[in-house]
Amino acid sequence: MKNEVKLLKALADETRLTIVEFLKGGKEKCVYEIIPVTGKSQPTVSQHLKILREAGVLKFRKGPLEEPVASKFKKRVKKEERYCYYYSVRDEKIFELIKTLKEVAGRV
Repeated sequence: MKNEVKLLKALADETRLTIVEFLKGGKEKCVYEIIPVTGKSQPTVSQHLKILREAGVLKFRKGPLEEPVASKFKKRVKKEERYCYYYSVRDEKIFELIKTLKEVAGRV
């Protein structure tokens, strides 16, 4: 029961739901692509991503920056220092759960 509660708590936030829905479709996104979608600051988004990771909703990897995000970095930053954390949804079934939650919430 503990995991279920942790999962529901992670989804019980508008910003976190926005992040998860942005990641729909299976393609991983760099954290720098996620931040503008939320309208929140980088530290705030990082905290939300941590909660979603710890609840098992998201997975991530560290990798080199890819275009178009890489072109936004200043030239003085060494290429080997240009990296990003890439996030994706761990299990696509989470979208079925979110859909069901929205349907039930719409009836209340």
